[in-house]
Amino acid sequence: MNEMLSLSYSRANEIINSIKGKAIAVVGDVMLDRYFWGSVSRVSPEAPVPVIDLENETYHLGGAANVASNLKSLGAEPLLCGVVGYDRSGEQFTEICKENGINPEGLYFDDERPTTVKTRIIGNNQQIARLDRETRNQIPHSGELFIMSVLKSYKNLGGIIFEDYDKGTISSSLIREICFFAKSESIPVFVDPKFSNFFHYHEVTLFKPNRKEAEKALNMDIRSKEDVAKAGKTLIDKLKAKNVLITLGSEGMMLFEDSGDVSSVPTKARKVSDVSGAGDTAIATLSASYIAGANIKEAATLANYASGVVCEEPGIVSIKPDDLLDSIKNNG
Repeated sequence: MNEMLSLSYSRANEIINSIKGKAIAVVGDVMLDRYFWGSVSRVSPEAPVPVIDLENETYHLGGAANVASNLKSLGAEPLLCGVVGYDRSGEQFTEICKENGINPEGLYFDDERPTTVKTRIIGNNQQIARLDRETRNQIPHSGELFIMSVLKSYKNLGGIIFEDYDKGTISSSLIREICFFAKSESIPVFVDPKFSNFFHYHEVTLFKPNRKEAEKALNMDIRSKEDVAKAGKTLIDKLKAKNVLITLGSEGMMLFEDSGDVSSVPTKARKVSDVSGAGDTAIATLSASYIAGANIKEAATLANYASGVVCEEPGIVSIKPDDLLDSIKNNG
């Protein structure tokens, strides 16, 4: 097993500058993240629950759209493909995409389902409750045809990212169609999987499960480095993937290549404030870097630095090139 290579500041800068303008599609489950912020100073007389004096309400792009936000922040041109409802939240979601420079042409509007909305209620900077409004049914075949037509008609597509949250956008048939199209056009494919479609992604450029997802899919405990090594090699063989990257939280990541190379990627977070969105940042940074000319080890190293940076910030934030380069300079 190798330790991950050391990436120089100048090489990192070269890769990040090459990301600019690269068109990358993100296909997956999009969500609107809604936050109610307030302060708590008393308990309700009606029930033993805190009373929150509402001070602010904010909206953010969540799920697959957070991957698109990270791509945009890195300088790429994301094409977002997913499903929203014919409702006010769907309109809001599309408006936020446009405001953030994210192309929403790949969004399919379905009048049979609501837009997925995660509402978090925050009192004194602590999450007190979360309300989810969603439908997990598979999108109709017309939705799959729409997404395929958008991908096929898009010029100069540099890569495709699957961002699966098991909410119904991605099906085995859509995976098959997209992978066939990507292979015929020599477009690299990157996967951030969930459980339902885990073993349907074949011959992709990179497959990136976290420890929990790999454990559940392979029905094994992943504790030691030997366990991780066994899991990674099993996934390379089963999926015929070019590369598998297993993320291990505070223990970093492990990269498996179809050549047989295995590299350990130690974590770069110095102080962990919030792990929310770190996986989205990792897949966005890795994909964009690879498409921009990095080899897979360089791309994984950059992704690891980027995850470390966003973990140090409270809330879900997108990685900024300057922050990423500063992290490399300070850790180099």
